[in-house]
Amino acid sequence: MIKGLLIALAASFIGSLGFAVLLQAPKKSLVAGAAIGAVSYALYWLLLYFGVSELLAMFAGAAVGSLLAQYAARRMRMIATIFITIAIIPLVPGLALCRCMTYIAQGESALGAQVGLNAMQDILMIALGISVGSLGLHRKKKTG
Repeated sequence: MIKGLLIALAASFIGSLGFAVLLQAPKKSLVAGAAIGAVSYALYWLLLYFGVSELLAMFAGAAVGSLLAQYAARRMRMIATIFITIAIIPLVPGLALCRCMTYIAQGESALGAQVGLNAMQDILMIALGISVGSLGLHRKKKTG
């Protein structure tokens, strides 16, 4: 388990860092954003390892990543979108979407639709997790 977790941490950190460079994120956000991405994916990986459903694990990973991204943005005085984008990269179900298109292209429409539906559910959980995590550090404005 520890070896798998360390591999997941390293791979998600490198993947997040690579996409951050590719997307030309500000240099001071690279390491923090990649670290948040690694933590998000590690949480997702751990939850799956302990038998939590994939949708709940995806939601939790995205929510924690979004919450950490909001914190990093405030701490580093940058916009949160930079950190959220970097942090969510390891959670994106790219392989599932690729398999969906491959199955459809090979005439396996039913299998492609099933894989595509599962990928869309994961994407929905990412969006909900980002939303919930982004609300975590918002303060109510005083009126009056």
